[in-house]
Amino acid sequence: MAVSALPRTMDALTRRATMLRDSLHKSQGNTDGMVAILGSFDHRLSALEAAMRPTQVRTHAIRMAHENIDKTLKAGEAILSQFDLTRRAEATILRGPHEDLESYLEAVDTLKGISRFFSSNKNFRSSEGILNHVNGLLAKSSLKIEEEFKQLMTTYSKPIEPDRLFDCLPKSLRPSKDDEDENANQSDHPSKGLETAVYKTPTLVPPRILPLMNDIAQQLVQAGNQQSCYKIYRESRGAALESSLRKLGVEKLTKDDVQKMQWEALEAKIGNWIQFMRIAVKLLLAGERKICDQIFEGANFNRDQCFAEMATNSVVTLLSFGDAVAKSKRSPEKLFVLLDMYEVMRELQSEIEVVFEGKACSEMREAALGLTKRLAQTAQETFADFEEAVEKDASKTIVQDGTVHPLTSYVINYVKFLFDYQSTLKLLFQEFETGSETESQLAVVTTRIMQALQNNLDGKSKQYKDPALTHLFLMNNVHYMVRSVRRSEAKDILGDDWIQRHRRIVQQNANQYKRVAWAKVLQALSVQGAPGSTGSSTPADLNSSGVSRAVIKERFKAFNTQFEELHAKQSLWIVPDQELRESLRLAIAEVLLPAYRSFIKRFGNLVGSGKNPLKYIRYSPELVDKLLNEFFEGQQYDVTIDGNSNTNRFRSTTQI
Repeated sequence: MAVSALPRTMDALTRRATMLRDSLHKSQGNTDGMVAILGSFDHRLSALEAAMRPTQVRTHAIRMAHENIDKTLKAGEAILSQFDLTRRAEATILRGPHEDLESYLEAVDTLKGISRFFSSNKNFRSSEGILNHVNGLLAKSSLKIEEEFKQLMTTYSKPIEPDRLFDCLPKSLRPSKDDEDENANQSDHPSKGLETAVYKTPTLVPPRILPLMNDIAQQLVQAGNQQSCYKIYRESRGAALESSLRKLGVEKLTKDDVQKMQWEALEAKIGNWIQFMRIAVKLLLAGERKICDQIFEGANFNRDQCFAEMATNSVVTLLSFGDAVAKSKRSPEKLFVLLDMYEVMRELQSEIEVVFEGKACSEMREAALGLTKRLAQTAQETFADFEEAVEKDASKTIVQDGTVHPLTSYVINYVKFLFDYQSTLKLLFQEFETGSETESQLAVVTTRIMQALQNNLDGKSKQYKDPALTHLFLMNNVHYMVRSVRRSEAKDILGDDWIQRHRRIVQQNANQYKRVAWAKVLQALSVQGAPGSTGSSTPADLNSSGVSRAVIKERFKAFNTQFEELHAKQSLWIVPDQELRESLRLAIAEVLLPAYRSFIKRFGNLVGSGKNPLKYIRYSPELVDKLLNEFFEGQQYDVTIDGNSNTNRFRSTTQI
């Protein structure tokens, strides 16, 4: 079965193989036909491309021509626009800047744009001609702008009247109407708190003008005319500043000028100078600095150098007076004005640093700082001079009444004024950095001055021939020193030890005065060592103590004579302090009156029963007490005896 089916299977496979072979032959034929057809198409396309190439070239040329025409039309429009702008700008330039400065400056900017346009498109046939024309207009505009800048600077650079400047000061520094004739002398030590005082910067140039000046300055600098711009600014603003200071009263003075001045005139000028420095730095120079910065803002320009040269003459003039005072001959009365001047320079130091910032202004900063240091040095040297002058004061003035010497009151007032300057002295001592605290330095200086005064007073006290007046003089003067210190800030600096030590000196001199002045009077009231009865004395001439009537009479007469001499002399003396005067009288009375009462009680009967007892017992204890109250008043009294009424009459005849 299987064998019989095999032939059929083979026949079927054979037929299929034959069919497959026939199909392959047909497919190869189709492929060859397609290749032939495609080859024919390629040949035809190449021929078509070759036929169309001239048309493509012509089309590209037409397109490029259109593009070039568009570019040419646009360039032409731009050129025509530039020509139109040039024509309008030229008309504005020819009219000049005076009528409409802003439009004029816009026209200049337009011309600069036109110049840049043609400079970057020099292939245009008319570029060179239009560039020459535009540059010529710019040159003309530069000259006209320079003239306009000069006109503006001249018009708005006027000096400021003093009254306007005074109105810009804090109220505490404004001169009163009464001071106008003296130009507001400010020589008194200024009140504290000036650091917080408000200053109003004056309007030196109208705000609406400054932007125009700035625009012009930038145009001039860009045009290469910065030197002309700088010169116009310097001359206009410099002259206005100098004129404003002259109107105030600022003048350039030398050391010789200062040396020739009377003290009152110099003191007034120093007070004015202090005021002028504040006005110059805080108002005028600060305002000028703002103006300079605003005018040259945005300009490629050395503003600091410009400002420095504009302000140099004014600053030199201002500082010259301070420098002349610092270098002039030193004297004690100059110390406080030197401190005032030093104080204002320290006060203005921060403003000076701001106003004169930059390397170009360094000379003016250094000049101001140098003046500050010279004033400090001169003040410190004046301290030393004053101490030496006090100790060596050789004035022959003798206060005949033993009161406080003028030198004492002068020195004490001097020291009191020093303590009004404690903050200033602190800064001054810091200038020299001695390493010790400023309070201790002030204490050392004050102590030395007070010791110099005491040494001088000791010398002056030796000029008195009466030892009692010597001690009274020292008592008065040292007491004045102690009282003044206790009532001032010097108490905290000198300390309680100094006060107690000098109070003991006062007491010692008071005790010495009592001992020296009243020793003879008290001796007359003592019978110790008096001779007893003589051969000619009778028992009636002796009292229970065995002292003779004659001796008692002599003692009473001696008391009367010596007391009257003391009264006549010491009623002319003065103890100016009421409390000290009363204390001294009381101390005398406590010693004298008990002794006098006791003497009268013991020996009064020996002379009271005889003829003319008032010849011996001339004063009652009550009257002595009353007369003691006339001591140290600086008045002269006549003491006379009225025999009828047995009373004394006292008449004040002279006020010393």
